[in-house]
Amino acid sequence: MMTQKTQRATANVRPVDNALGRIRMAQPNMAKSAQRIARFILERPSEIVGMSVTELSEATDVSEGSVINFCRSIGLSGFQQMKLSLAQEIVQPVQFIHEDLNIDDDMETVCRKVFHSGMQALRDTLSVLDPNVLLRAVEIIRASKRVEVYGIGSSAPVADDAQYRMLRIGLDVRAVTDSHIQAISASRCDPDVAVLTISHSGATHETVAATRLAKEAGAKTIVITNFARSPIQAYADIVLFTMARETRFRTEAMTSRIAQLCVVDALIAGLALADYDHATDVLRKTFDVLSIKRF
Repeated sequence: MMTQKTQRATANVRPVDNALGRIRMAQPNMAKSAQRIARFILERPSEIVGMSVTELSEATDVSEGSVINFCRSIGLSGFQQMKLSLAQEIVQPVQFIHEDLNIDDDMETVCRKVFHSGMQALRDTLSVLDPNVLLRAVEIIRASKRVEVYGIGSSAPVADDAQYRMLRIGLDVRAVTDSHIQAISASRCDPDVAVLTISHSGATHETVAATRLAKEAGAKTIVITNFARSPIQAYADIVLFTMARETRFRTEAMTSRIAQLCVVDALIAGLALADYDHATDVLRKTFDVLSIKRF
């Protein structure tokens, strides 16, 4: 059962009708910087739904705060609600289920399209994932005494999976998926801690705040994110990119989780190979421990 606080948070990002109409009506009375944002959105609404707040601010030569204030000036809570509202206005409803689907697709076609989308996300992610940057992430984690993993929403299960896999190879790690606990835990980090943040958009308030707090406390920060430019990168020592095409029209990306999990797998494999004897020894011991749970 949702609390009143959760209901209010959900309402704050729910799409609104006729966002483009709101912008057209308000544009004549806007300041010059806001008019630049308005013109860009009205001319390229389909591009906006695939952009981060950082990318839009750079494209219009304004600050990220100006973009947020622009959204609020037309009655929206922020940039995320703007993107959802534009997507609702310009995208066929079936594309909120999956970008490539048509409403009359049969189940065989649905399966083929969904699986193809997942495979494409993995191919695209491999093309942008820098092995040297991944190696630096391995070195940072190996040099730390403790690892914390942050994720919110659809990234939370990926954070939990990262914790499980790191535990299996003998690392001192904990996943934190509650935003309040993230903030507390991040503020208590120190230079002996490595933080791995998983954020598809790189613009989620909770994970950006937690990553910032951790970095300010002295921790080394590693971020897995999908966008080339996003606010969270300002607080990241290492950025590991994913590329999930469907985010252009999705409120929650399905294939992004597949890409994130594969990046985590590559990171874990690198960690295990870098300390092979210890990792395989712990794997054997944890396998024996878990064997009591099997018939």
